[in-house]
Amino acid sequence: MAEGRLIPHHGEAIVLRTWPFHEADLLISFFTRDQGKVKGVARHAMKSRRRFGGALEPATHVRAHYTERPRQELVRLDNFEILWSPLTAPVDYLRTAGLQLVVEVLEEAMPDLAPEDNIFRLALATLTAMQADSVWLPVTYFCLWMNRLMGWMPELGHCAVCGLDLRGQTVWWSPAGDGVTCHDDRRSGSRPLSAESVAESYRIARSSLPQLAEESWSEGRAKDLRAFAIGTLERHLERRLRSAVALQR
Repeated sequence: MAEGRLIPHHGEAIVLRTWPFHEADLLISFFTRDQGKVKGVARHAMKSRRRFGGALEPATHVRAHYTERPRQELVRLDNFEILWSPLTAPVDYLRTAGLQLVVEVLEEAMPDLAPEDNIFRLALATLTAMQADSVWLPVTYFCLWMNRLMGWMPELGHCAVCGLDLRGQTVWWSPAGDGVTCHDDRRSGSRPLSAESVAESYRIARSSLPQLAEESWSEGRAKDLRAFAIGTLERHLERRLRSAVALQR
């Protein structure tokens, strides 16, 4: 490949985050279907919205047109076409926090230039399912499946310490340790995960989001399962998720 040759890219992406960059430019982090997470510069985006419009809003699904120069970390963003925008539906506090949770986890968990089609499809399905009156199921579904796809989901049927069969029982999990335990072997600061919520986790693993959405999912349903899924993400990411804190307020 010739030194300095420009390589054009065109494909689907989810906008994750934007930062001011130089005087009028924006630095954009976006998760593409073909290349994984990419960072690039949108020249003069703070002065002129013509090329991007509302396409730079986090959680927006776009067709991204950008140009890569070999050996340079940042690509040049040419144009984003909106395929789906979170602004097409009413936005309230909870929906905003739910949308931010998805993009925050992607931003923190995904390495640069590592395509993961399953995670891209999971994120897109979750974002488009997130409505003002339907937040808790998509959040729970996304966090559980993100743990599975990243290889962070522990086995819930047996105690990680003594091996006791815990099927059909309450299990205990710790924000600071792997696996789940029985009551006797629970670690300091452990939290319970009910047998009903463990069963819900198995249903989520074998059902699609639209299938599950046919049921009513209130904030209280599987609340302990959602806390477990978020806590597992936070432990592996080694940081608190700001959007998860916002959801709990």
